[in-house]
Amino acid sequence: MSSLADAVRAGRAEAVPGLVEPMTAAERKEALTELKALRAEVRAWPWRRWRERGKVHNALLVAGAGCLTGAADTAAWLGSREMRESFRVWHEPLLDVLADRDPKWLGNVAHRLAGRAATAQVDYPLISGLVRLAGCEVPVTDEFVYGWVDAAGAHGGLADRLRADPWLPVMVPRLFETAELPGPFTWHQDDPHHWASVLPVLAAEGVLERSLLVDATVARLLRGGRRPGDAAFFLNLLRRLEPTADEKREHLADWIGMAADGTSTVAGHAQSVLTELAVSGALPTRELADVSGSVLFRPERKLVRAQLVLLGKALRADPGAAGELLPVVAWTFGHEDTGVQERALKLVARHLAAVDADIRGELAGAAAALAPVHRARAAEVFGEPVAVADFAPYEEILPPVPLPVRSEPAPSDLAELVEEVSALISTRGRPMSFERVLDGLVRHAHRDREALAAALREALAGRWWLEDTPSRDRDRDFGRNTYGVEVVAAAVCERVSVKALWDTRSRAAVRQSCAHTVLEGVTDARLWEVAHRVRTEPLPFLLATPTWETGALDPGVLVERLGEYRRLGLAPAPADFAQALLRVRRDGHPEAARAAAALGTPEANRLAAWLTGDGTALPALGPVEADGPGDGPVDETDSPGSGRGWLGSRTDPGRRLAEVRQRLATHREFPRAFRWLGRPVQRTGAYCYHWEGDGRADWPKVLPQDRDTLAGWLLTEVSACAEHDQRGGAWWLPTLAESGGAAGGSLHRAVAYGLGARHPQDRLSAVDALLVLAARGDLDGRSLGEELGALMRSGKVKPNRLADSARTAAATGAYATVWSVLRAALPVLLAPVLSDERRPPAGTGEILSVAADCVERCGAAEEMSGLPELAGRGGTSRTVAQATRLLAALRQGSEHSRP
Repeated sequence: MSSLADAVRAGRAEAVPGLVEPMTAAERKEALTELKALRAEVRAWPWRRWRERGKVHNALLVAGAGCLTGAADTAAWLGSREMRESFRVWHEPLLDVLADRDPKWLGNVAHRLAGRAATAQVDYPLISGLVRLAGCEVPVTDEFVYGWVDAAGAHGGLADRLRADPWLPVMVPRLFETAELPGPFTWHQDDPHHWASVLPVLAAEGVLERSLLVDATVARLLRGGRRPGDAAFFLNLLRRLEPTADEKREHLADWIGMAADGTSTVAGHAQSVLTELAVSGALPTRELADVSGSVLFRPERKLVRAQLVLLGKALRADPGAAGELLPVVAWTFGHEDTGVQERALKLVARHLAAVDADIRGELAGAAAALAPVHRARAAEVFGEPVAVADFAPYEEILPPVPLPVRSEPAPSDLAELVEEVSALISTRGRPMSFERVLDGLVRHAHRDREALAAALREALAGRWWLEDTPSRDRDRDFGRNTYGVEVVAAAVCERVSVKALWDTRSRAAVRQSCAHTVLEGVTDARLWEVAHRVRTEPLPFLLATPTWETGALDPGVLVERLGEYRRLGLAPAPADFAQALLRVRRDGHPEAARAAAALGTPEANRLAAWLTGDGTALPALGPVEADGPGDGPVDETDSPGSGRGWLGSRTDPGRRLAEVRQRLATHREFPRAFRWLGRPVQRTGAYCYHWEGDGRADWPKVLPQDRDTLAGWLLTEVSACAEHDQRGGAWWLPTLAESGGAAGGSLHRAVAYGLGARHPQDRLSAVDALLVLAARGDLDGRSLGEELGALMRSGKVKPNRLADSARTAAATGAYATVWSVLRAALPVLLAPVLSDERRPPAGTGEILSVAADCVERCGAAEEMSGLPELAGRGGTSRTVAQATRLLAALRQGSEHSRP
């Protein structure tokens, strides 16, 4: 082996340039063969040699760059993800080893590296060094620009560094053209040494062209960005540039485009500029009408109100423009906000005398879109009753009831199974295919374990448990974690011992720190059990594989599987059979119960008793009781006699004794991993270390027929989305809404928290769950509404968030459903307001607005306590205005409902 290869193997990257420099072309070609062989050797090293591998890779990068002759090959070698352990490269020795190359060749390599999106940004020091050595044009790819910004910094001394940078005139225009905003632009924008402060200073000094900055900033704001926060930097920069009146007039079309289609902040700024132009007479009436037509259709009430103010100013300045502008104002008669409708009606009334009869008739016709609360005033304005179209009888629109979807059977082809196993392991998750893949492993291992093992070894080459590691290390690791189906694959390949699997599956379950622990414990117990049986008594198939994608198991299918087990003379695996019982549908299947009893095996008799209700009744399979909205986790240390934490514990001693007997029966009939079924399990809380996505696809499938129990255990997850502004804790609500079992208080409380979540995605999950429950006839609107009212009174749910959720649900056509919830929530929320005459919580007016809209759409006529008193308070607050509107809508509904 050559001295170069020895240095590389030793990881001495700093010594490589000196060794490569005296080598001839032939020697470098010969050395390159050794380097490629070493690279392949390092690729096969086990993961525990990661420190050594990192040093060797650094040296390999330098040595390979020195020996390769083609620009494309060199760029590919330097960009290889395989050899970039820390992702960055050590650029000093690379520049040393390449310094003697032809400048044209160096420029070619530099531009190729700049074009590699994955590495160009972190390779900026290397690429910029190559450009300086080559004296070529600087690359202008997005990633290279990001690297240039990173190198320039964002704090003290930035202006001096940019003044001295020869690439400044080339790079600055590219800052406004990149797909995303460079990261440092979003940091500390109030810092006087920040980019948004420094660029205007350089423009004032003449270092940069001012008109270029103004034009580029306006163009970027008009184009928008991928991230909402990108606009903040460019707005900040534009304000600091202080465009002149002439510059503002030059970009009139751009301001109109921003006001119509920009984000809220961008549209707001453009609107302020257009107001200046309108006041100065630089905005023609035709353009004002066009942009107003776009802005008045935007959902942001603040922008709509501001545009109405601008139209009012324009009409005062030029009353003759009423004929062109008032029809645009009338477009807001149908706005969802009745306050906006009122402003528009007042504006029309103020200038109605300035229009002719034709336009007056057009405006009167548009008034039909006004809310009922404004129709009397509209009749006064136009001198005639407002014509209201005859609407068809209201029909509630709910999503179709989700139909059960059958799960796909296990892959019958070995190649297909191995491909799915590899995909499942590479995703490091448990998607929908987990159960069918697990069943497929069991079936193929029973059929031909040697063939399956050979295929798995080939497909999973490189996995840590297939490497040359001590068996005790593998046993220890698999004893702590199943790694999903990997433990079964390892058992098939005989890479985990039978003793380790037996010790793991037979030991007591871990302490129940949270609901996730026990739910994952069931899945892990099955995996360890399957892995053990693969090596000892292979099963032909699994009993608990769901027949429906919700995780439910058809009882007839389970009876057939038990019958096949009896025919083969096999005893079911305990954990697998226990999971099958929890998954089987118990909503009335007498034929399946009789067929199970006819089999005569102990497991079949247990199934028959389970289906008929004569078997073990599990206390945990019901709502988790709590004293009030958002109570803390159930204490698992509570005893049956303590009166706390046990389902039904506030009952007579006889029932408590029955619960103790049921718990003992559970301990006798279920494996250790299921013993939590007989006692309360602590909810997700202080002792939970699970993050969003940790095995979450499988948690609802452990108890697919007991959704209220799961909702009680996972309640803290979704409550944190409302109380602590966490994200992602409501993902399970739609899944549970489609699952089986009673929809009790825990599920309704979870939906209530989800409707008040901080982040829109969590609120959408709760809205989906609400609509599915309503479609299935499982929604108790009164219970959910009272829960929401209590949560809002306690401050755990903010009314404005609930209003957004309710508006979203109602917009699907479920107005009566949403009203049934708000009708119960509002009296609870308003009770202390009416009794103590305190100010309503912020956002109450928004909820009343949604409620009024629902009543106007569905024609509800029920009375609501406290509403007349609130509407009678007087004043101009949104709460009083919307209470008045709701009261009027309910009274109108009462009149229409009379015979």
